[in-house]
Amino acid sequence: MPAESRVALLLIVLWCSCAVGDDGEVGRPPRRPRSPNVVLLIADDLGYGELGCQGNVEIPTPHIDSIAAAGVRFTNAYVTAPYCSASRAGLFSGRYQTRFGYEFNPIGQHNEDPRVGLPAAEVTLAERLREAGFATGLVGKWHLGGTAAYHPLRHGFDEFFGFLHEGHSYAPIDAREITTMLRRRRLPPGCVGRWMSGDGSLVLTDHMGHDEPAYDANNPIERNGQPVEERDYLTDAFTREAVDFIGRHRERPFFLCVAYNAVHSPLQARDADVEVLDGITDIHRRLFAAMLLRLDSSVGAILDELRDQDLRDETLVMFISDNGGPTRELTSSNYPLRGEKGSLSRGDSRPCLLQWPARLPAARVEHLPIISLDLYATAVSAATGRHLDAARTDGIDLLPFLSGAAPQPPPRTLFWRDRQQAAVRVGEWKAIRAPSRGEAAEWELYHLADDPGESRNLAESESDRLMELLRQYGSYQEQMREPLWRPGS
Repeated sequence: MPAESRVALLLIVLWCSCAVGDDGEVGRPPRRPRSPNVVLLIADDLGYGELGCQGNVEIPTPHIDSIAAAGVRFTNAYVTAPYCSASRAGLFSGRYQTRFGYEFNPIGQHNEDPRVGLPAAEVTLAERLREAGFATGLVGKWHLGGTAAYHPLRHGFDEFFGFLHEGHSYAPIDAREITTMLRRRRLPPGCVGRWMSGDGSLVLTDHMGHDEPAYDANNPIERNGQPVEERDYLTDAFTREAVDFIGRHRERPFFLCVAYNAVHSPLQARDADVEVLDGITDIHRRLFAAMLLRLDSSVGAILDELRDQDLRDETLVMFISDNGGPTRELTSSNYPLRGEKGSLSRGDSRPCLLQWPARLPAARVEHLPIISLDLYATAVSAATGRHLDAARTDGIDLLPFLSGAAPQPPPRTLFWRDRQQAAVRVGEWKAIRAPSRGEAAEWELYHLADDPGESRNLAESESDRLMELLRQYGSYQEQMREPLWRPGS
């Protein structure tokens, strides 16, 4: 090519690279269409009735409520298990965890059992989105294996800041301006019910009849596999890391999961938050409320960062709790539903909120039962435009129904198995087997449209319907594996 032609070509390239952008600025290339970001916010042990948008007037949660106000709130949302780890296995894999033998909840030293963890064969949401060119980050709680083979960095996450086991303290043992409440099997001599230190910073309670687990043992806060010393209140630390991730990856699509351990025990709250809630007189309830207050402000900081980076409209935000609230342990409310954490009754359903301003109109969805597996399928569809088939996920893409592009799907079967408990739901009907200790495992039947609190067992009067639900349960049961690990095995 003659020298004159090469110079002309170079000038054309330079002129194009300095063209006026779509925002009107000279010197910046036009912004190319980009995939939406996905932000998944997970609360831990949050009861169905604790948010303002769910009817709670005692604890202000304006930032979480804002997701519902400008997005979609599901009142018939479920997860796949009533405990943390198995529930997360379903959420991250998009499949019923019992398909691959993940049924129990490892705690304490069991987190370090080499048999316990999310199998490598399961394709996580992070892996799918990283394959699509997304930056991927996990901040907070993992609880899907505490040994090297199951580390988040080996399950599709580019970055990880958090801890691997089921729980963690929120502040160092020598932290000031923190109030802590711990369970104890025995209190100091002469005390019944509760003991409080002279300065009020420590409360001991024997109402549960056992000691607080040693959450921090062999369970450091780590950054990308290396332990770090963290001095900030842990909810604030996770928010700090999430905001930093958004800022660093604002120029490319990203998937960020912020898995808070709030409001999981131990009960530890910043004194500044405790003081705001002086209208709550019971210290047990007040500490829980202060932890939720801090969680809500943290969600607000993440939403603010998305707005400040001009990413709010193009980000799908999903908020869910991993299971229902443990009422005796935390005072958490699952009103008006029956049951709590560990139970397959509806009190273990939880708030689920979606917000995507560019695509989803605000709505309250009451008559469409959804399950956490749907968030996996919906996120993949939103981020990549691809719809996963039934061989890859047990969930469905919710976007066509929420955007109005398609009618609501026909009734489908939802399945649960947890040790001796079991449940199946089809449409408005739900069958549940929840034996009490030492009692026979009888199936019960409820019509949830008329009886959302599961108070009227219709197993005898609707025996044919019960048999049909049990037939469908059996069909799913045949597809599931026996647990790969059991406590004590």
